[in-house]
Amino acid sequence: MLRFLLMRIASAIPVLFILSVVTFAIIQAPPGDYADYIRSQLINQGGASFAQADAQAQAYRVEHGLDQPLVVQYVNWITGIVTKGDFGYSMFYNKPVADVVGERLPRTLALALVCHIFASILGITFGIWAATRQYSWIDSLLSGISFLGMTVPRFLMALIIVYLLVFQFNVTEIGSFFSPQYGGAPWSWAKFMDLVSHVWPVVAIATFGGLAYNMRVMRGNLLDTLNAQYVETARAKGLSGGAVVMRHAVPNALHPLVMYQGVVLPYMLTGEIETAIIFALPTVGPAIVGSMAIGDVYVTATFMLVLSATLIVGNIIADMLLAMLDPRVRQYGGA
Repeated sequence: MLRFLLMRIASAIPVLFILSVVTFAIIQAPPGDYADYIRSQLINQGGASFAQADAQAQAYRVEHGLDQPLVVQYVNWITGIVTKGDFGYSMFYNKPVADVVGERLPRTLALALVCHIFASILGITFGIWAATRQYSWIDSLLSGISFLGMTVPRFLMALIIVYLLVFQFNVTEIGSFFSPQYGGAPWSWAKFMDLVSHVWPVVAIATFGGLAYNMRVMRGNLLDTLNAQYVETARAKGLSGGAVVMRHAVPNALHPLVMYQGVVLPYMLTGEIETAIIFALPTVGPAIVGSMAIGDVYVTATFMLVLSATLIVGNIIADMLLAMLDPRVRQYGGA
């Protein structure tokens, strides 16, 4: 199993390198950089003339290496990551990029993990429920919910919920994790419930999309498994319906969902990111959008690299889980 893990990690390194190159190039493709943002701020808010603002912008560009060729900027950035763990310096936040990531990424991962747990438990449960009651009203209702979860854009659901909270229920605390009185307070049950009251829309929307996919896949695979010969044999031996489903059919129907874990973490992250942008929560999403808008390239590139790494890590975890469940994977995968 260790050899299997090492092979997966070794194969992931060149993929991550290629993703870093492509990501950095795409981010740098639009015209303009952070020096242009500084120039516009000096003109619009500082009252400077165009010549003065342009001179300061050019000096800033030279000082921070923004005038260097794209290849040189990338090599300097990736070399700093590999040799010193330095992801660069955020020009907008005026602090190391690692600090910006450290502030926002744990919150994002925590929300994504909660959404993943809820989506897996509810999706698998509803999928089993729908498959064992095929063509009933319960199956039709759950299939309709699955269809909505996979087709309705998450940002649209977020906009609808924001409208209802603000204009219909007069909720004013949008865009934060805690109420002002709990901001610096120690953890307590009241603070936890206050956190839940602020983040439940994000969790609900991101969970809804993952739940729909899990339920759809589980229902389809369980229906196929229930028609397999070994399931018919188990029924012929006199096992109860519940024992046949839970002991024989469900474990085999779970294999595709195990492989899905390879993409579920970045899927949940993107769901959280889309929703957090609408709710303006201090997580990864608003930081990516804000840094892209002003040309803070190292913040954007680092966050995109981290999201790419989550996809790779998720696939490695999925391979390991599948290898533990299915001996054929260990045999032919080199474990």
